[in-house]
Amino acid sequence: MDELIEKITAFRDERNWGQFHNPKDLAISLNLEASELLELFQWKSSEEAIEQNQDKLQDELADVLYYVLLMCGDLNIDPKEALLGKLSKNAEKYPIDKAYGSNKKYTELYGGDHE
Repeated sequence: MDELIEKITAFRDERNWGQFHNPKDLAISLNLEASELLELFQWKSSEEAIEQNQDKLQDELADVLYYVLLMCGDLNIDPKEALLGKLSKNAEKYPIDKAYGSNKKYTELYGGDHE
């Protein structure tokens, strides 16, 4: 991950784009790229969207990852630690015995008693 963050930061800095990349605008850009990914699925089944847009899906996922990693680098967040930490929190919210095979939000698994 560090190598990827270094590469995308260098790409940005070689173009003097850092001046435009404050956390707010990076978050907006991340959301816009995620919306472009979502648009590829609009009015299609998942299967149709994947079949028709494999290359575009790859590009949009790369754009989303670009902004995630750029923000991590700028905010001094280790993406691996962040992801593993969040996975640990989710394991507490969604224990296997309550969440297995269920699509319920954790608040529904506990009847609203869990935060």
